[in-house]
This record gives sequence, structure tokens and C-alpha cells, in this order.
Amino acid sequence: MVTTLLPQAPSQAPLPDRLADTGGGSQLITAVAPTPGSTTGRVIWWQRWAGRWHRSGSAPARFGANGLTEGATRTQGTDTTPAGLYALPYAFGIRRAPAGTDHVYRRVNRDSWWCQDNASAHYNRWVEPLPADCAPGEAEHLVTYEKQYAHALVIAFNYDRPVRGRGAGIFLHVNGKGATAGCVSVPESAMRAILRWADPRRRPHIAIGTESGDLAVTRY
Repeated sequence: MVTTLLPQAPSQAPLPDRLADTGGGSQLITAVAPTPGSTTGRVIWWQRWAGRWHRSGSAPARFGANGLTEGATRTQGTDTTPAGLYALPYAFGIRRAPAGTDHVYRRVNRDSWWCQDNASAHYNRWVEPLPADCAPGEAEHLVTYEKQYAHALVIAFNYDRPVRGRGAGIFLHVNGKGATAGCVSVPESAMRAILRWADPRRRPHIAIGTESGDLAVTRY
């Protein structure tokens, strides 16, 4: 199922109503950049009730240092954020989950890594401790990203059936100093609000794309 993110106009329906697929649940995050080359944009989180989508909150967003690209053809190491529609399987963080968080939340410790080694059997997975087949230089030691990973949600890009070389470790997390290496980031206050809002029973997803419609939002 493919659609595009189009510019919002006052006379148009809410953005989720203009997507052919929203993941089948009643919660959705839209992360929209003006153009594929943009490194900034906006995140809006939506909730559906009484047959309509309603805004729950919004925040400025940051994307990859090289903008956005099609998720289906992305190459690892390109500092691009993958456009597409993705599940949000669980949250994690160095800090405790915000009060009211219902989503599965995993605490980061000194043994927590995210393996990005294409040769590893644990490619694109959280590991504790780092396995022998995952080189330290090809993995993120999560605890060292104190600001960014204070709180985060896993974006299920290339996750269910990982394709080697496509990319690993794509998250919605707290802002660092600037553009990301391919993730979506928001201010810490927004990240905490999203975690309090996200309800796994409502099957939240994230749709990443552009206002210009140059990138398709495809469900993977």
C-alpha cells in the first residue's frame, strides 16, 4: 500500500485521512519534512475517536543529516531517514519511563547495545551483552548517548525481516546537537509527552514522508 504525504490546507481533511494506510490502529505519528533534502520538519501525534482523527500534540522534528529517502531502497551509513509507515514495537531509555507510560519500556544499562554489524546474527537488534559476532565498531553502546536516548521509541524500519546493508537502529528519540544519523528526533518534553500518549492497545505507528509528495509512504 503506497501513498504520499501532501501539503495540509485548511479545507483538506486531517493528514491521516489522506493516507491510504495508517497501520490499522487508532494512534498515528506523522513526521513530515518540507522536501526530501530537509533536515527539519514537524512531528504530529494523532488519535482517532468517534470516526475522526484528532491532533493530540505536535513538535518540531529533526531528520537525517542528508534528509529523507525511500525506505525500500535506503543504504546503511548514508545519514538518511527512511520514509515509510512503521510500527513502534517498544520504547526504551536511560532514564525511567515518564509517569503514565503504558508502552513496553526497556531501561538501558551498561551492557545495552544495538547491533548494526551486517555480518552478525543479531543485526538490527538490541543485545545484552554485546555478542562475539557483533563488532563494537559496528554497534551503538546505548548508554553513551545520554541525551538522545534519555527516552526513545524503536521505529520498526528493516526490523521484522532485516535486509543486510539497508540500515539499523532507527529510532524516535530526544534531540541531540543537530541533524540525526537517520533517526527522527524531537525535544525531550515532546518525547515524554509521546510516551505518555502512546497506547499499545491502539497500535500506534509512525508515517515518515514529505510535504512535497516526492517520497512515498509505504508500509513495511
